[in-house]
Amino acid sequence: MSMGTTEAVLSVEHVSMRFGGLTAIADLHFDVRAGEILSLIGPNGAGKTTAFNIMTGFLKPTQGRVLFRGRDLAKLRPNDIAMLGLARTFQRTSVFAEDSVLDNVLIGLNRHGEASLLDRLLPTPGARRRDRATLARAEAILDLVGLSGRAQEKAGSLSYGEQRLVGFALALAIEPSMLLLDEPVSGMNASETQAFVRLIRTVRDSGITILLVEHDMPMVMEVSDRIVCLSYGRLIAEGTPDEIRRDPKVIEAYLGKSAAKLERREAAHA
Repeated sequence: MSMGTTEAVLSVEHVSMRFGGLTAIADLHFDVRAGEILSLIGPNGAGKTTAFNIMTGFLKPTQGRVLFRGRDLAKLRPNDIAMLGLARTFQRTSVFAEDSVLDNVLIGLNRHGEASLLDRLLPTPGARRRDRATLARAEAILDLVGLSGRAQEKAGSLSYGEQRLVGFALALAIEPSMLLLDEPVSGMNASETQAFVRLIRTVRDSGITILLVEHDMPMVMEVSDRIVCLSYGRLIAEGTPDEIRRDPKVIEAYLGKSAAKLERREAAHA
């Protein structure tokens, strides 16, 4: 899809993060544009998780700022950030293990739209209508992520990959305009990963912007509109999947200098 004139939804503005004497992130800057799927990649220790936690308000940057629709996220609590429409998933599953899959999503929906004290004490006809609408919304989300058949099962009894889908459903339950996904296909097999690629595209096509942190490079190359690559906390490349795949700095970061030289030599003789 064309991104040339699309507005920035999230802007990372010259962000640095230091822990004592260690610089984890240095002068990181890029935009996520409305309606795109952007992936943040890099070898282990590149600073992806730190950057992700800054972008979701769990860490305050030492320098710079992150803006979501013009709001400085460092000035907001994570819950306030979610209510603005920026939702995240986690590397580890974050489900309510003893509750059913359906109840997990209902919990997410009810957190997003808190009922009044009167509605909780004396359910009115209006409150009952809202309850029916909430249940229908939860069932629609489960259908979207492919878990309708597991709705009444305990979330903790599902496979690891399916629990990741429950976490994804919980993020969708707050009705976000942007999703930040932290290694969402970790623990999924090949067929589950392909199904998740289709799901991400469906969600994006519904109008939700997506930023993805992921180690599965074939999946990243398949699903991304653009890719940002970090190495040792610094931005080393930004572009389309084809541009990133051929970038010598990216090849060197992942495979080392000798591999990068070999890649250039082979490209020159191709």
